[in-house]
Amino acid sequence: MASDSTFDVVSKVDKQEVSNALNQAQKEIAQRYDFKGVGAEIDFSGEKILMKASSEERVKAVLDVFESKLVKRGISLKSLDVGEPYASGKETRLEASIKEGIDQPTAKKITKLIRDEAPKSVKAVIQGDELRVSSKSRDELQETIALLKTFEDADLQFINFR
Repeated sequence: MASDSTFDVVSKVDKQEVSNALNQAQKEIAQRYDFKGVGAEIDFSGEKILMKASSEERVKAVLDVFESKLVKRGISLKSLDVGEPYASGKETRLEASIKEGIDQPTAKKITKLIRDEAPKSVKAVIQGDELRVSSKSRDELQETIALLKTFEDADLQFINFR
């Protein structure tokens, strides 16, 4: 076998599934008795998901409903970046966003993990917001995938295994 085998490590989220989870959360919040009269709502504004309620506990409950809908739709909570609740007038707000792509610090952590833990012939190269991992042995690449599945900082997918 003359050429190297490769695969790409990416962090992508299905936007349609996020939209579906958001719609389900909006319906549940509108129907649930414990959200009546507290001004609880969740909206998608551009890149941010904005949750509002009358108190910090209620806005965290809105977040909990949204997280449960994401999990049911197969979206990892590692790709949800949640801020801190803050007061805005008479209501409390909470902003969240969906992380897409692998940022530079995370990519560097992954390449360091591959250098330290993976078999020696495995090489990783950062290409924008994804990583290309290559080796002469497909078995070593599969060991590397198993190693990266234990990575905690990001939701990773493995594509283009050749």
